[in-house]
Amino acid sequence: MELDSFGALGAHFARLAAGGEAVTHHIAAEGAKVIQEDAKSRFGSYQDGGGGFPAWANLAPATVDDRIRRGFTPDDPLLRTGGLRDSIVTKAEGAVAVVASTDPVMLYQEQGTATIPPRPVLGPAGLNSEKTVGRVAARTLVAWISGIGWRRPRITLEDL
Repeated sequence: MELDSFGALGAHFARLAAGGEAVTHHIAAEGAKVIQEDAKSRFGSYQDGGGGFPAWANLAPATVDDRIRRGFTPDDPLLRTGGLRDSIVTKAEGAVAVVASTDPVMLYQEQGTATIPPRPVLGPAGLNSEKTVGRVAARTLVAWISGIGWRRPRITLEDL
């Protein structure tokens, strides 16, 4: 975008100010989708620990036997029907987004109980997605400030 006067620059800044809430909402919603996708990809595979989150313990032999008896694969942690995985949803309001599960069982899996070791999904997904969410935000902001389509920015960080 080329601006030929300070007046044109002022008008551009006014347009930016008017659209700021929509842009920050978009960034929050798109960032939440990145985290949601990462979280859902963790089901069915043992996860290494990191960032203060423990590695997933192996399934107990009794759990493996129960899975087989019920017709499920023997050793895909947190994945039977896919219902728990599919309960992970996003919600964005303004510049704030939440990635959470609608299934109360997820809390027990995240934190563990007296009989279930913790198998955290949401926290590690957020931590792992930090750089990708940052790139989404940067691309969107550069496209917005430049006056090009920020809803689906075609600009890459390498273009900068």
